[in-house]
This record gives sequence, C-alpha cells and structure tokens, in this order.
Amino acid sequence: MKLYITTPSPFARKVRIVAREKGMSDRIEEIVVDPYANAPELLDTNPVVQVPTLIAEDGQPLNDSPVICDYLDRLGGGDRLLPQDDANWLRVKRLETLGNQALEMGVKLVLEKRRPEHERSAMWIERWTNNMGRALDALEAEDLSADHIDLGSITAAIAVTWIGFRHPDYDWKTGRPRLVAFQTAMEARDSFKDTYPK
Repeated sequence: MKLYITTPSPFARKVRIVAREKGMSDRIEEIVVDPYANAPELLDTNPVVQVPTLIAEDGQPLNDSPVICDYLDRLGGGDRLLPQDDANWLRVKRLETLGNQALEMGVKLVLEKRRPEHERSAMWIERWTNNMGRALDALEAEDLSADHIDLGSITAAIAVTWIGFRHPDYDWKTGRPRLVAFQTAMEARDSFKDTYPK
C-alpha cells in the first residue's frame, strides 16, 4: 500500500500512528508530497489534493483520515482501536470528534494567518482561537488515559501536540494539567515518537 503524507499534517500523523499501532508499517510505503503544488500522484488519487491519501490493497484510493484509520483498524492485528460495542464506540467517537474540532479550529487559524496581512480577519482569528480553547477545555474535562489507546485518545493527543507545534505563541498548557500529563505520556509511545511533526 502507499500512503501520501506531509510530515506536519496531524491527519496524516493519525493514520501513520494507527499503522504502527496495528503492526502494519512494513506493508505501507509513506510518500511525502506537496499538496499545494498539486503533486501529480496525489492529484491522480484525490480530487481535492489533500493528505492523507492511502492506496489500499485493492488499488483503490481512500481519501479521508477516519476512513483510512477504520480500514487499517479492520485490516491490522491486535485490539480494535475503534471498539465495536455501542457504548465504547460512542465514547471513542466523542473523544475523536473533540480532537478533530480542536484541529479544525487550529487549521482555520493557520490558513487565515497565511493570508496577506491586509486581508486577515481579526474577528475570525479571535473566534477560532476561542473555539480552539474551548475544545481543549472540553478535552481537559474528559477522562483521558494513556494506558489504553484508541482512535479517540490518539486524536486528542495529536491535536494538542499539533496546536503546540503550529501555534507556539498559544498557551495551551496553563489550566489544563490533565491534558498536559496525558499528552506527555502519549508522546512517549514509539508510534508517536516516530511520527512527530516536522
């Protein structure tokens, strides 16, 4: 299989972590591409030219990180990262959604700040910053544990790390001691150390 990525992408990182946790690293070739340059191999497999994109075992492309993670979770070994029983499935999806919401706000901030200064909206920057903070507060209130890994805990941890990476002037740690401890413990895992954003 082939996985098209950028190394800073938190969504690509999630897939890369799942591949490692499921013991599938040796079955997937990771290929770094430039989506903003419309990398031909990415454009050929993803009409919106986004990472991650996985060329599955049947040769068909999968273009969305939750779909790719679910595919690898079903294909790989070990415990399921997305539980199948209703109660645990809902718990994991709720946590995954909170992590994705924090990421979505952070990505919007990055894109807004890349606009020419005279085109930037102070109102949207403030709103997305506040929303990102509220999502992190919601994660702080969750019962997070690095002792049991699943798609929810993976997403929460990479969201926090990516926000610190992309928004170094944003203080996400103050007032969130449980989230700090959780992120530190998760980043100590081999799958996280091997995929740290660059």
